[in-house]
Amino acid sequence: MRQKWTEERLNAYLATPSDALVDDMKKIKGDIMVLGAGGKMGPTLCVLAKNAAKKAGVEKRIIAVSRGSDKIAAQLMKDHGVEVIAADLLDKEKLYALPCAENIIYMAGLKFGTCGNEWKTWAMNATLPAFVADKFKNSNMVVFSSGNIYPIVSLADGGCREIDPVGPNGEYAMSCLARERAFEYAANTYGTKVFIYRLNFAVDLRYGVLFDVANKIVKGEPISLSTPCFNFIWQGSANEIAIRGLLHAESPAKIMNVTGPETVSIRKAAEELGEILGKKPIFENEPGTDAYLNDASLAMETFGYPAVSAKTLIRWQAEYILDGGRTLDKPTHFEERKGKY
Repeated sequence: MRQKWTEERLNAYLATPSDALVDDMKKIKGDIMVLGAGGKMGPTLCVLAKNAAKKAGVEKRIIAVSRGSDKIAAQLMKDHGVEVIAADLLDKEKLYALPCAENIIYMAGLKFGTCGNEWKTWAMNATLPAFVADKFKNSNMVVFSSGNIYPIVSLADGGCREIDPVGPNGEYAMSCLARERAFEYAANTYGTKVFIYRLNFAVDLRYGVLFDVANKIVKGEPISLSTPCFNFIWQGSANEIAIRGLLHAESPAKIMNVTGPETVSIRKAAEELGEILGKKPIFENEPGTDAYLNDASLAMETFGYPAVSAKTLIRWQAEYILDGGRTLDKPTHFEERKGKY
């Protein structure tokens, strides 16, 4: 009999460090501050970093900065020894009053709700990074970005590489590129060491591309095949790469795609999910011939392959839903092709 999924079990998986992370934690000098730590990935990233430091036997403060609107996330971090600072980063006084830290993981950003609030998206994704880059110019930085800054590509291309030209579609993607450019300016002007982390869909089971597909199956809603394939990565591995990336920050900035090694068929993933969920998926639209796909072979070479495979994540996702696990109600809109979020 399989073990039932609970949120506690999921958090434990996400926050258990690998031997590679523990070894790298010994090499990371100084404390780590995570800006924008209250989002989907931040809380378990902070706990993972704290657990890795403890297992490595090093004294290291892990400081989480967020607005503090998610009380469950804040309590999770506090319970595991993470220092939590409530601050709106758009408040310049509060931003510049933050303590300095040798290492910064920058996760702050705004995606959904862009349409109609473009001004706020640009303030969060483009204006704020310039101030953060100034405030923490002497820190080592990992900066979260998005695979959406690349154009949609043919399935035959195998995904965009770091050396390929960007082609942001829509104001969200354009503002993400602006965020990168602000930190690149710091790297080139101040000598700040920066690792730009272009993520393409992390899977946590409480949210993510697999949850979105499974949720449509459960609700009997059609799944579009217009975007026929997608990339995703286990969030535990994605968070490990973010922390270990602190050792790979460079000036000029180092850029790396982060996602899983597989290009996964939407149809096949839905059929596997539906088989476990006991409900047949409904499809609509003719299968497309292109998608947002990233080539993460550089990350695989640098950090190794994810700890959890795509096939296992598909099974886990269905089981988590069957077991009634808490969800975050934060759809990814992975099927969006015109950049409107």
